[in-house]
Amino acid sequence: MNKYEVMFIVESTLEDDKREATVEMVKEIIAAEGEVGKVDVWGMRRLAYPIQKKNEGYYVVIEFSASPDFPTELDRRLKISDNVIRHIIINKDEK
Repeated sequence: MNKYEVMFIVESTLEDDKREATVEMVKEIIAAEGEVGKVDVWGMRRLAYPIQKKNEGYYVVIEFSASPDFPTELDRRLKISDNVIRHIIINKDEK
């Protein structure tokens, strides 16, 4: 099991319950294949540059442990999610 970190930005136009549901959905995807660690919600932040003509987003960082092939599946599922406008997955073991 490798240690990873995923940071994703949820659309700012969503209601609070849908934003929380999106965060829970990502945690459930991770829990199905690995182990969820620390969840750090940064909240609403201004984006460094516009993404899809939006200037704000809801930032969330989740640390997790999973097998080496899981990040590709998580990446695929985050790409098709309409609520997530940008994400990045980092391998914390690889330094």
